[in-house]
Amino acid sequence: MSQSYAGKNLKHLRKLKGMTQEEFANTLQIKRSLLGAYEEERAEPRIDVLEIVSDHFRISLDDLLRRDLSETKRDYLAKRRQQKLGSDNHSVIHFVPMKAAAGYLAGYADEEFIDELNTFTLPMLGNGLFRAFEIIGDSMLPTPSGSIIVGQKIDGLDDVKQNAACIVLSRSEGIVYKRISRNPKTKSKLTLTSDNTSFQPYNVNAADVLEIWQAQIVITKIAQQQRWDVGQLANLVSNLQEQVSSLNKRMN
Repeated sequence: MSQSYAGKNLKHLRKLKGMTQEEFANTLQIKRSLLGAYEEERAEPRIDVLEIVSDHFRISLDDLLRRDLSETKRDYLAKRRQQKLGSDNHSVIHFVPMKAAAGYLAGYADEEFIDELNTFTLPMLGNGLFRAFEIIGDSMLPTPSGSIIVGQKIDGLDDVKQNAACIVLSRSEGIVYKRISRNPKTKSKLTLTSDNTSFQPYNVNAADVLEIWQAQIVITKIAQQQRWDVGQLANLVSNLQEQVSSLNKRMN
């Protein structure tokens, strides 16, 4: 019996499209776990699945089964990564949508997982490593829910500016967008504060923090932007001043 390349080809075509397993499984109308079994060649893809792939990519069933499609473009992913790294100012940005947040917590250090994320570029960024995260909720108003936060990677806690707005990835909280402050007397903890004063500050253990991305750019839809009158802004500033004063008292 001749060797079948179906599972290997499914994985190759998915990556060629820059799709996650979840996205590709939805296209094929199957469960992600089943797609994983196909790609790892623990199961042979069903003919109805192959027919969908054949129609979607306009590839014959015979080629899907009998040809190793990666042979002609086996350096595709390497070239793709090379192009990303070779972009001006290394400004290619991987985007983490809210639906991928749970997967990012598990795969943030997995190069293959990161490579599957969609990317975009912004010409105004300088040197550094950047990533974009979708935020949901009202805790950082006036930055509205659904905004995209483009952050620059911060390598160490000591490099975080006091009260800087950051995307914080931690074992205990997952992905959150907050302002970070540190008390020199309790370096083992970080205080995370919302811009929306309806939300109370809280602490996380520094040892639980996996990544910090300091916010550089906020991308929002025009329709999402809230209008604030002078009274609202005055109250916001007053509340922030009270929070800063309270934090200073605790630090002293």
